[in-house]
Amino acid sequence: MRHVGHEKLHRVRSVLSKTTHAAWGFIVKNVVLCIAVLAAVVTMFFVPPDLDYLGYFDLKTLTCLFCTLAVICALRNVRFFVVLSQKIVAIFKTTRASILALVYITFLGSMILANDMALLTFLPLGYFVLSSTGKQKYMAFTFIMQNIAANLGGMLTPFGNPQNLYLYNKFSIPTGEFVLTMLPPFAISVALITLCCLVFVKKEPLIIDGGEVKLPKARTLIYGVLFVLSIVIVFGIVPYQTGLIIVPLAIAVMDRKALLQVDYGLLCTFAAFFVFSGNMARIGAVKDFFGYLMDFNPLLVSTLSCQFISNVPSAILLSQFTTNYRALLVGVNIGGVGTLISSLASLITFRQYASHDKKGVGRYIGLFSAFNFAFLIILLIVEFFLV
Repeated sequence: MRHVGHEKLHRVRSVLSKTTHAAWGFIVKNVVLCIAVLAAVVTMFFVPPDLDYLGYFDLKTLTCLFCTLAVICALRNVRFFVVLSQKIVAIFKTTRASILALVYITFLGSMILANDMALLTFLPLGYFVLSSTGKQKYMAFTFIMQNIAANLGGMLTPFGNPQNLYLYNKFSIPTGEFVLTMLPPFAISVALITLCCLVFVKKEPLIIDGGEVKLPKARTLIYGVLFVLSIVIVFGIVPYQTGLIIVPLAIAVMDRKALLQVDYGLLCTFAAFFVFSGNMARIGAVKDFFGYLMDFNPLLVSTLSCQFISNVPSAILLSQFTTNYRALLVGVNIGGVGTLISSLASLITFRQYASHDKKGVGRYIGLFSAFNFAFLIILLIVEFFLV
């Protein structure tokens, strides 16, 4: 009997050990998701769940993310990014020129596609260019520069960042005034990113390993159409409900595996932050506190607010307490660099990088913080004298 008892105790301990190990592994792999869920749960104690929670979720954004992620997984499975990376290496020939091209493409993409979509599109391309040429040592730097380019490149146009579109409509900002307001920080950002690439990336020759890859023309063409569909949803040309039906159905027929490869953890992270930011905006003490601060210095307050509750919720919350939309507009845009949660687009970059280099996550966060806060301090100092 005692022997049987020892065996049962041993099995229980073994199961507990495996469960603890699995749970810890999940937390390490999904640290940002866990933080987002914890933050959302804490705010629920101050704002109990009710019907207003349904208004927190930006279903259009979540649909665009899901559709784009699914199409990118499908394109990756037909080795589309391998072919595209081969073309980039053939044209630019060196590490420095190729990384600059990747960053500039992300810059331009964020102005047209919005920062989230630009990163979802061009981060995989950056990965394939560097991994296929044996230049993984530049992976963290390239992802960080692409992330900064996406967040700061989108500031120039009213639709480049979600917070821009919101403030543009709320305050009826003239388009010319909008562009002129954001042109100085945009120009400084381009110069700083270019300087970083020139200083930190050596001019090394690039050689693609492996032979020529041929794409399946029909599938690639269909995926291309689905990708365009995912993008035009952003502009409201096609209802997001239509995309949510067409894209997953088409991919399920052609590549069901791609649907399983979608980063659902990222989608859950966005959903959790929607709950967190929505609840924060409903806490009376928080609203009173920010109202007092906005009378003091709207540029500084909006920039710092982004570091804790992200730039989109900061724009929505703080717009209730100021008429100085120029300072608020600049603040929630340059505030997109800084912490990992200062922009939800940064979470996309972090998840993408962690999926490729789990062991290098700590180093990535260190480099990310160093570059982002350097950009933030420089831009904040310059704009302090301009706004």
